[in-house]
Amino acid sequence: MDTVTVQQYNLDEEQEKKEIVRHYRALLRALKPRLKKGDRELVRTAFEMAADAHIDMRRKSGEPYIFHPLAVAQICVEEIGLGVRSAICALLHDTVEDTEVTLEDVEREFGNEIAHIVDGLTKISIVVDSNTSTTQAENFKKILLTLADDPRVILIKLADRLHNMRTLDSMSREKQLKIASETVFIYAPLAHRLGLYNIKSELEDLAMKYTEQDKYREIARKLKETKRGRTTYINEFIKPIKEVLQEEGFNFEIYGRPKSIHSIWNKIKTKGVQFEEVYDLFAIRIILDSPIDKEKAECWKVYSIITDFYHPSPERTRDWLSNPKSNGYEALHVTVMGPQGKWVEVQIRTKRMNDYAEKGVAAHWRYKEGNQTVQESKFDQWFTSIREILNNPDSNTLDFLADFKSNLFTEEIYVYTPKGDLKILPVNATALDFAYSIHSAIGNKCIGAKVNYKLVPLSHKLRSGDQVEIITSNKQRPSEDWLNFVLTAKAKSKIKDALKEEKRKIAMDGKAAFERKMDHLGVSLSQHNINEVIQFYKQPSPLDLYYQVAVKNIDLKELKQFQVLGDKLEAPKPVKVPEVVVPEEKVKETNKKDAELIIFGESSDKIAYRLANCCRPIPGDDVFGFITASEGLKIHRTNCPNAAQLLANYGHRVVKTKWVKNREISFLTGLRIVGMDDVGVIHKITNIISGELKINIAALTIESKEGLFEGLIKVFVHDKEELEVLLDRLKTLEGIQSISRLED
Repeated sequence: MDTVTVQQYNLDEEQEKKEIVRHYRALLRALKPRLKKGDRELVRTAFEMAADAHIDMRRKSGEPYIFHPLAVAQICVEEIGLGVRSAICALLHDTVEDTEVTLEDVEREFGNEIAHIVDGLTKISIVVDSNTSTTQAENFKKILLTLADDPRVILIKLADRLHNMRTLDSMSREKQLKIASETVFIYAPLAHRLGLYNIKSELEDLAMKYTEQDKYREIARKLKETKRGRTTYINEFIKPIKEVLQEEGFNFEIYGRPKSIHSIWNKIKTKGVQFEEVYDLFAIRIILDSPIDKEKAECWKVYSIITDFYHPSPERTRDWLSNPKSNGYEALHVTVMGPQGKWVEVQIRTKRMNDYAEKGVAAHWRYKEGNQTVQESKFDQWFTSIREILNNPDSNTLDFLADFKSNLFTEEIYVYTPKGDLKILPVNATALDFAYSIHSAIGNKCIGAKVNYKLVPLSHKLRSGDQVEIITSNKQRPSEDWLNFVLTAKAKSKIKDALKEEKRKIAMDGKAAFERKMDHLGVSLSQHNINEVIQFYKQPSPLDLYYQVAVKNIDLKELKQFQVLGDKLEAPKPVKVPEVVVPEEKVKETNKKDAELIIFGESSDKIAYRLANCCRPIPGDDVFGFITASEGLKIHRTNCPNAAQLLANYGHRVVKTKWVKNREISFLTGLRIVGMDDVGVIHKITNIISGELKINIAALTIESKEGLFEGLIKVFVHDKEELEVLLDRLKTLEGIQSISRLED
């Protein structure tokens, strides 16, 4: 497994002092336009307080800890566009948690507002290295709660995470995997939702650098190799547009910028193409300096100029001028056919829109003072919806996270009420989602809807431009199956609330029966006794126990088996299962398999393990061990579809693993091949696999359709090297369009 090379830190004390002062001055320079009377002194006080508090602390790289708060403050100011207060909070963000400084000290020195934000940042951090999934998920929930309270907390937290990701090289491999997965799981979607596109892209790229090292390096190398050709092409494309824009008197910037490595990799995966076939490796950006009242007109005029030269693809035109995204993003995107038959994406926006695109929610507050723009209401709507979801105290945290995440990244559709009011919903939202977006009481009573005057069921998926009228009935009640087709977090949480309320009512009867039974046994309803019964019946909570009693799924007669000791109930002890003796041949087989992989656990012993079916690792793959609740240790690839979720939510269960060469054992893996359906093509493929490379084929299915074939081949290989040789050989066959390893 490749490891990232780490530069040795080697500054002496004198050089360190100079370096700290240099960073501090750079922060002051960045803050200069924002500094009001007395601000410089406040920043200095915060810097001195942080430097003093962290004086004996070092980062994993060996550098003084104060470098980190200074860097976070710099990111807040330069890359997110926050001001003096946030910079002070960033300087102090680790003091209350890690040092002798208390929240009272911060409040005394800087006042209530700054203390409140530092408190929010401390609460987030305290749970980060927790040891159970729910506390980790609780931590994410806290992050989102603080977001609804004061969004600056999450913006500073994102800056903190970005700096940690930029300096992840000096961490251990397991920490790198855990932090990178957490980043891709929750922080990148949050940056996206808050409109911080540059930060979102960088977080995704940096996470990929650690979770998919080979692919990251390969794409980075190819981008570097093709840079000169791209630059020449961009200049050729831009030239005629630039001339006309100058003639028309526009004040503008125009340039091409490469897409992020992560988004290129996504294209390669989802479209099943090679790097060379990804047509939009870059986007052309035109940024106009337009007065606010002429923004739309000038953007459309530029669109008209571009399409005079190049032919647009109508289905790839995105008008976010008339309907900005709910995170405030405004722009006009058009994809046109450029020279040499290449599709090129052009993004047209003004300076103000560009500020929104790069600084997101922070720009929103800056513009808020003078302008009541459409973004404001959209941002505020979004924060209101966050509060609604978060203020539901009963929601299961892991469910809540899944619901919330599904709302962070989705594309949006625009639908209308009968009166013509606009509602923004995620793609694939249903009529029932729309009902809940109006009001939870309307959602709970919804029996159907009219979409564009036609009657449709609750599960009908809406499309942009639909006009929706909700039909309700006072007899309607939410049911469990509604959760299968609603998409929005608000609808899910309101349905769960209503179902819980229904469950509570039924559970009251069960509670009464339970209390009578306890009274009959002559024991009190103490917490100890209730817990004993809950554990015996394996119920998650008292409410579930009472409900199961009420619906007759639990028979309380079994309580006779309990011992009554004074006022305490004691559950009967479980019967021990006799030990199973494994035949000797089985033991040999297991030991032989163990030799394939060394697992560094507490004792460095070799441990029995299983390979995960979701990603089928083979020797040479970048892998991690994961302790499951029921199936022991499982080995997953770091780029497994489930890896981000496992590592982000259950980081404490990860075990360090490393492959050991063993040519005796073969591993099953799969390939997908697409190509021209030519005579003898199957023979050529099998000849390379079995004949030339002597690799065993476990299964082969070929489907042919209209001149193309798609083949799925399962083969036994010894390691990743052998698989790569096979892929390279098959790529040389004539008529093969694409070949890839099956991801699941």
